[in-house]
Amino acid sequence: MANEERQQPLRLGSIAPNFKAETTKGPIDFHEFIGDGWVVLFSHPEDYTPVCTTELGAFAKLEPEFTKRNVKLIGLSANTIDSHEGWIKDIDEISGSKLNFPIIGDKERKVAYAYDMLDYQDTTACPPQFSLPLSSNVDSKGIAFTIRSVFVIDPKKTIRLILSYPASTGRNTAEVLRVVDSLITGDLHKVTTPINWVPGDPAIVHPSISTEDARQRFPELNIVKPYLRFTPLPKEKTSAA
Repeated sequence: MANEERQQPLRLGSIAPNFKAETTKGPIDFHEFIGDGWVVLFSHPEDYTPVCTTELGAFAKLEPEFTKRNVKLIGLSANTIDSHEGWIKDIDEISGSKLNFPIIGDKERKVAYAYDMLDYQDTTACPPQFSLPLSSNVDSKGIAFTIRSVFVIDPKKTIRLILSYPASTGRNTAEVLRVVDSLITGDLHKVTTPINWVPGDPAIVHPSISTEDARQRFPELNIVKPYLRFTPLPKEKTSAA
């Protein structure tokens, strides 16, 4: 696909582009798949590659925690469904997991292009089986490789988080879950979360809430500065969907 045909980069607050695709769990319409919950969409450069294998195994192990929060996982790799099916067997064997979430078959990179999940500069993105020069960031057909992108999408189909990793660096699944907790908590309580926040830690009262209203809403309000006001949150609601 020529550069002029590429989608413009997506922004936080953009509506997640809809698409129809085949997955390891059957065909999907992405917006229908999202439904009334949250979704984590994450891409991989290639099947049967070492870093991707460890990542999918880790996501599979952590999937029950996402499910508790009404969050669906869906992966993408630029290969066929048949290739994915064989790869999943390796993932389960190596990680000891049981991978249940769908993986999109995106051999032609149609979804990858729509979400700008493409590599244009990273020289480490070439899977070894293509035997291309180290400086290449395209496959044997001249198509750019899919990078490790993460999109967190809310029930309104709005993109709330975008992360991009080089192909050489594996993601941190616990961090993805932490950010989901932060987003859900923020929406539920009208708060923001400070550095390294995890559920159970005090949150920051949103600047749009006056101090008078904040005192009524948050009885244990701790005013450090007029613009920095902390409050504990009910533990049973910090990460509930």
